[in-house]
Amino acid sequence: MIEKRSYVQKQENCILIAVVTPEIDEKKVKEYLDELEFLAHTANLFTLKRFTQKIEKPNPKTFIGEGKLHEIHAFIQDKNIQYVIFDDELSGTQLKNIGNILKVKILDRTNLILDIFAMRAKTAYAKVQVELAQYEYMLPRLTRMWTHLERQQGGIGMRGPGEKELETDKRVIKKRMAILREELKRIDRQKITQRQNRSKLVRVALVGYTNVGKSTLMNLLSKSNIFAENKLFATLDTTVRRVVIGNVPFLLSDTVGFIRKLPLTLIESFKSTLDEIREAEVILHVIDMSHPSFLEQIRVVNQTLYELEIRDHVMIHVFNKIDLLSSDDFEKSLNEAKNFIKEYFVDLDDFICISATKKININELKEKIYSTVKKIHAKKYPYDNFLFPDIE
Repeated sequence: MIEKRSYVQKQENCILIAVVTPEIDEKKVKEYLDELEFLAHTANLFTLKRFTQKIEKPNPKTFIGEGKLHEIHAFIQDKNIQYVIFDDELSGTQLKNIGNILKVKILDRTNLILDIFAMRAKTAYAKVQVELAQYEYMLPRLTRMWTHLERQQGGIGMRGPGEKELETDKRVIKKRMAILREELKRIDRQKITQRQNRSKLVRVALVGYTNVGKSTLMNLLSKSNIFAENKLFATLDTTVRRVVIGNVPFLLSDTVGFIRKLPLTLIESFKSTLDEIREAEVILHVIDMSHPSFLEQIRVVNQTLYELEIRDHVMIHVFNKIDLLSSDDFEKSLNEAKNFIKEYFVDLDDFICISATKKININELKEKIYSTVKKIHAKKYPYDNFLFPDIE
């Protein structure tokens, strides 16, 4: 079972580590570390310093060079660092060897994301999904995880499967994973039935990179009060609301945000949650236009949708947070987005620029959703047109 923990009360210090390789240049590494620092902040950790190393490929034993590790160890002792976070996933061997040298809590990007998901999980369904993903991560690192748990009780990265030796036994963990999978199947069957019973309503899904403003927009459109804050993964559970714009009702769902290097274990565990996107007829792809890497975020979301075989849906690109851009930056960013999406994906015919927090162009967005949903409903349910007399 997942051990219930709260956020650490006292903010602790961490350092971030990444490598520069022939495939990933310094500029890209900086972007990755910016995001990793935001992840650390979401977990209530303060980043004191970043370390990078240029290498041909990660060291299979220590990920980075041992000389660099000893340099980092000296910094840790001098500055009283509690956590070291690597931007890439570490193997059990790497975790063990790095821990033996640095002698502090070692996290990789996957472990940190899993920990944040554990903190954010509120419903029984989300907790089961996260717990299964944690066990999937833990199983190949079992020896390292046990010595780590034995030495370090609690804290960031330990918000997962319990700390008793029995629970680290492979047989026990595999049995627990089988139980969790059966529980997910049971809940999935319930959710499928729920979706089938949602009457003849067109489904619209909000998707996007994490922290782009989906939940804020959901609150505006559905007049609800869904939790939203300026941290990553504020939403884990899919929220579905019945919305009426003009004389057209439809179902609007808010889903978990995507992120670069999203652990495959999480994608698999949250497969049913993502079914809300698969079964939607309209996708509102929300984009933080003010983010310096918003084009990369568009690529990540579209690539994830493609991998989930979500390819032929009606999509409206919603460029959010335009209030944070100057007029010149806005025009430049919009042109970049048009060229990028046209070159790599599809023509950017259906888009709108808004600010959810300042309520800029929200009425225009509602009109676009209204006309899109109305056409789909008329095509899907032609005998229901009497409900909407103005449908052509």
